[in-house]
Amino acid sequence: MTSGINLPSGGTPAACLAGRTAMVTGAGSGIGRACATALAAAGALVHVVDVDARAAAAAAEETGGRAHVVDLARSDLLGELPTEVDILVNNAGLQHVAPLAEFPPDQFDLMQQVMVRAPFLLIRHTLPHMSARGWGRIVNISSVHGLRASAFKAGYVTAKHALEGLSKVAALEGAPHGVTSNCISPGYVRTPLVERQIAAQATAHRIDAGQVVGEVLLGRSAVKRLIEPEEVAAVAVWLCGPHTGYITGASLPVDGGWTAA
Repeated sequence: MTSGINLPSGGTPAACLAGRTAMVTGAGSGIGRACATALAAAGALVHVVDVDARAAAAAAEETGGRAHVVDLARSDLLGELPTEVDILVNNAGLQHVAPLAEFPPDQFDLMQQVMVRAPFLLIRHTLPHMSARGWGRIVNISSVHGLRASAFKAGYVTAKHALEGLSKVAALEGAPHGVTSNCISPGYVRTPLVERQIAAQATAHRIDAGQVVGEVLLGRSAVKRLIEPEEVAAVAVWLCGPHTGYITGASLPVDGGWTAA
């Protein structure tokens, strides 16, 4: 019996995405840019989506992809993005830290628009094409905060928990058509978003940045370092590869043991 999986010479999944088209949101920097770079290296044509025009153009040039400057909070603009996409990486996000009683409702709403409504609309937008082709991969960049909560992050924790649920629904509906949907749930990744958190925490706690990383961010992590964006991207590409068609509806922690503690 054969598996039906065709590997390139040497038996490795290198360039296993040749002929596939991917779309990555928030692809101008951080995890999104690393995902765009890794998917392009694996052979995919990448649509780079970012609100920052300069960052989107730079990432598209770097990956040989196509830039789309879109504010994901503007639902009316999402219909302009491509529908013929085989791989969708919902990555774009933002953070705001404040006690519940002081959390701005407008900021809370914005976070749900970017991190829940936009992924829902983009899945809705691209799933018919994936289903028609009998193959598709939806990769949602969630967070350990999609699995656990932390104080003062009501907007982010709510959005990531919602994204986890949306991913599972997409997994159930996509399975009969060869479409998988999974979440990657990293701990603290070395991105501009986290770097800003480090600076803010250092000011708030009156300690240096090193102490913030070691004592505040990584206090629950068994592996005492920040995760690199390329490590998350490697998992994303793996989920799109030849051996993962049976993995769907899952949430894969990439957290150095953060959720094990």
